Amino acid sequence: MTDPATRTDGTPGLRTGRRPGNPDTRSRILTAARKLFAQNGFDKTSVRSVASGAGVDSALVHHYFGTKRQLFLASVDIPVDPTKVIAPVLDTPPDEIGSRLARAVFSVWESPHKPAVVAAFRSAMAGNEPTLIRTFLLEVVLRDLGPRVDEPPGTGMLRMQLVASQMAGVLVTRYILEIEPLASLPVDDLVAIVAPTLQRYLTGDLPV
Repeated sequence: MTDPATRTDGTPGLRTGRRPGNPDTRSRILTAARKLFAQNGFDKTSVRSVASGAGVDSALVHHYFGTKRQLFLASVDIPVDPTKVIAPVLDTPPDEIGSRLARAVFSVWESPHKPAVVAAFRSAMAGNEPTLIRTFLLEVVLRDLGPRVDEPPGTGMLRMQLVASQMAGVLVTRYILEIEPLASLPVDDLVAIVAPTLQRYLTGDLPV
């Protein structure tokens, strides 16, 4: 059976859609969600609080968007579900996670979704909502990876923050600012350069 989150052309993690619904209601819900996710992060924002902010019933939020995660992805206008993209990385041996993670992330930015992903990040940056990017990276994309690399215990979050800093810097420099020669570097070369740094952040010694 074909995974509904996978396109027939092989592009991973395509989000499934919901019925359009009333555009004004949807817009109010998304505006409230974006504001609350930016203020409070993913974990501390509830569907109930978004519904209250939009002046609608919680059931209507679920009706239009499904789960809280789907609501968050809609609020930042990301066309793929990052947990679907990262899922294969979670089963990777610890000493190979850096390479697999880099390739998984870059595969989305190099896919047909690139214009939409770039637009979403530009919008978050231009809207003075950097916390949305932080929430997206740490609370949605990387959250399930932290426990796998929490060694010694208590370092998992720091490791995820270091990984996020590296990936965010590369993504912004390559795809948003388009600084050469990084912008034109072949993906295989980019993975070869970035992966060792990610691996060191994930499993290397930390002075803590």
